This record gives sequence, structure tokens and C-alpha cells, in this order.
Amino acid sequence: MVTDRNVIRVEGVDRTFHRYKILFVLMVPIAMALMAISSINVALPSVEQGLGATASDVQWILSGYALTFGITLIPAGRIGDSLGRGMFFVMGLALFTLASLACGLAPDPATLNAARFVQGIGAGLYNPQVMGMIQQFFSGRGRAKAFALLGMVISVSVAVGPLLAGSMIAWLGPQSGWRASFLVNVPIGLAGVVLALIWLPFGRERRRFRRSREIRAARAHGDTSRLQRSHLDLDPVGSVMMAAAVLCVMFPFTAHGSPWWWLLVPVGLGLIVAWIAWEKRYKARGHEPMVDLALFSYHSFSYGSAVTGTFFVGSTSIFVIAALFVQQGLGASAFAAGLVTLPNAIVSAGAAAWSGRHTLSRGRVIVVASIVTIIIACLGAILVASLVVGSGISWWWLALPWAVAGLGQGALGSANQTLTLEDVPTAVGGTAGGVMSTAQRMGTAIGSAVITSIFFAAFASTGAFTALRDAYLLISAVLVVSALVALADLRSARARGVRH
Repeated sequence: MVTDRNVIRVEGVDRTFHRYKILFVLMVPIAMALMAISSINVALPSVEQGLGATASDVQWILSGYALTFGITLIPAGRIGDSLGRGMFFVMGLALFTLASLACGLAPDPATLNAARFVQGIGAGLYNPQVMGMIQQFFSGRGRAKAFALLGMVISVSVAVGPLLAGSMIAWLGPQSGWRASFLVNVPIGLAGVVLALIWLPFGRERRRFRRSREIRAARAHGDTSRLQRSHLDLDPVGSVMMAAAVLCVMFPFTAHGSPWWWLLVPVGLGLIVAWIAWEKRYKARGHEPMVDLALFSYHSFSYGSAVTGTFFVGSTSIFVIAALFVQQGLGASAFAAGLVTLPNAIVSAGAAAWSGRHTLSRGRVIVVASIVTIIIACLGAILVASLVVGSGISWWWLALPWAVAGLGQGALGSANQTLTLEDVPTAVGGTAGGVMSTAQRMGTAIGSAVITSIFFAAFASTGAFTALRDAYLLISAVLVVSALVALADLRSARARGVRH
């Protein structure tokens, strides 16, 4: 592959491909996947009312998507690296789009839950391909800018999702508004599929197709000299073991039910240990493991994955708690709950753009400072809620600390993505992205379950203000752990002579 600044040429293809058209196509489904997570928080009361859903149904609407998303990520990254990222990107986006249509037209809770499961699989298929293709088609400062844009999209999507869902519910009413929040994905997804087919190179897929055609022709003519072919090894045992491990760890946190389900957590941890042993043995026998554990020999990848995993345990609950506090505690509408976080989205976008320009010079300092900023914002939200809102002054003042959180969220997302994948070889970029995204999803599942449980327990006993305080103090404590990991990464990098 020969490249210049903005144009990519793929061997055997008589045309050029433009980097920023590729990047645009990659960003569309990332926004859709994250909005599918964040928007559902404000839409749940309307779904419950519109479909007559039970508490168990509502829980599965949340957890079904998270579970299948998390389970799919690492195997999808490995398959994309091996068979072609563009093909699985398009397949995942098409599946997500069709599932969104099914969600919007669902006649009952069971159908909605089934469609949410499929939605998660689609998102899990295409998510690691985005990471892999950014690694493949961008390098140096261009890669930092690409990840900065990804950070902007992530921050804005998470914050705008509730506002979009709330606006549709306010405009169309609770019966139709929640359906529209799913159906809006359909035209966007279809456009994304068409543009992907036009703008993505599909280089590896073309080479594999051409090679398989040559092999068929050689077999037809009995030409055994041309039948040498490398064996495609997707490590099915390792894939099943990892999927089962992720399911066992995430399930008790996402699906509240029998206390016996918590026994799955040690089972899942045991499966992870067994999976590591399997991957080592599989590689020693000359095979290609699903995840080459040599990935973790890269300091940037190991530390970055640890930062993102611990960070997501705390950070993703900030706006879940915000929506619960504003709607259930203060009686605000879904639209207002979404609107109060709009400044966060605007600030996050600006912070991500700024971070992308400075990541290669002082990225690890940015990561540490970003986490500290979010901790300060959480403590500030507690003070505003107790001293300002608790005194009868408008609760809209909470937009201020939540906007400050946007500074940290936007800057960290951009910098940490770039640093984590900085040294990872392009050939395994999708697998590495899948590992990183799985850490995020598992962190989100664990954090959301624990922190919302703390919120509801305090809400029932002492009220909304105490519930907000307790939840945000726990979030801050988790983020302190993430900051310590990031600080250890900074010190390690300096000891190795790495500037940023």
C-alpha cells in the first residue's frame, strides 16, 4: 500500500481512497452505538408505559445490548484482522441498522429485547474494525487527530443521546417518542452502509477473494504447485472461552435477579485464567491465538487498557445518575434531563480537539489532568446540589459542574485512545481495539450496577440529594484509582525516556 498525505492507494485496485472520507464513514456507527447506550436511560419510562413492560423487561432492555456488545468485541476484532475489517464493518453496521428498525417497530417487550440483543452484536462487530482501520490508515499526528475526532464523537454522542431521546419524547409523546429514538438510526445506518461500500478500500478482502479464485482454478486444472495456502486460524476454542468469561463476569452486574447469579463472577474470572493458559499453549504449538498475549508487553497498551477499564467503571455512571437525579429526584422531564447535559457535549468536543493537537507532546500528562478534572467536577456537583439546588435555587446550575466534567472526558478520550494503541502493530489493531473496548464495556457494566444500586438505596432511605452525594463520592473514589494508574504510566514512560 502506497500512501501520501490524504490519499490511499491499495495494491491491485485501480483507484484512490481518501483518508477523511474513510474517517467520516467510521465515525457514523460509533455515534449510533453510543447513543443507543446513553439515550435509553431517559427513554425507559416511556418504553415501560408504551409497551406495558415489567421491571424485569426494562432491565433486559438495558442489559441485553451491553452483554452481546461486550461478548462480541474481541472475537470480532480478531476476525476483522484476519479476514478483512471493511467487510465486517459493513456487516455489523447493516445488522445494527436492521435491529434498530426492529426495536422501533417492536409490538411487545420480548421483541424489543430480542432486537436489542441483535443491536449489541452488530455494534460489537463493527466497533473494533474502527480502531483497526484508524491504526491501518493513519499514523503519527494524523492518527492522533483521528483519535481526537473519535474522542469528540464519543463524548458528544454520550451526552447528546439523552437530549435526542428526550426531544423526541417531548415532540411525539411517550407512546411514539421512544420508537423514534430507535428509528432515527435506520436512515443514518443505511447511508453509512452505502458510503462504506463506496469509500472503504476493502483491500484485504479483495486479496483474499483473488487468492481463493486462483486456488479454485488451480484445483480445477490439477496444478498442485499453486495450492500452497496459509491456514486461516481463528482459534475457536479461545474465542468461546473468552466470550463465556465476559458473559459470566458481566451478567450478574447487568441482569439483577437471583443471588445465585453472583457465583458466575468467580467462574468468569477462572475462565479468564484458563483462557490465558490456553492462549499461551496455543501459540507455543505454532498456532495463532485469538489474542496474542505479547500485546500486553507493550507498556502503552497495558497501562492504557487499565486506565480505560477503571475509568469506565466510574465515568459512565455520571450521567446515568444525573438523569435519575433530575427526573426522579427533582421531577424534571426527559427533555430537560437531556438539555442540562448539552454544555457537557459542547465542552467535550472542544477538549477532544485540543487534546488531539497535544497528545504526541504531552499525552500522559493530559490523561492524568483529565481524570483529576472529572473528580473535581463530581465533587463540585455535590456542592452545587446541596448548597444551591438544596436551597431552592434553580437546578440548572448543575450544568456548570457537568460541563467541567466534559473538559476531562473529551481530553482523556482523545489522548488515551492514541497512547494505548500507539505501539500496537497495525496487523492486530482490530484485536487490540476489541480488548480495549471490552475493558470499557466490562467497566461500564460493573460501575453502572454498583453505583446505581448505591443511588437507589440512598434514594429510598434518605432522598435524592443524599443519593447523588453517595453515588458521586463512589464515582470519585473509582476515578482516583484510575488517576493512580495513569500516574504510574506517566512515571514509567519517563523512566523509559518517553517524552509524552
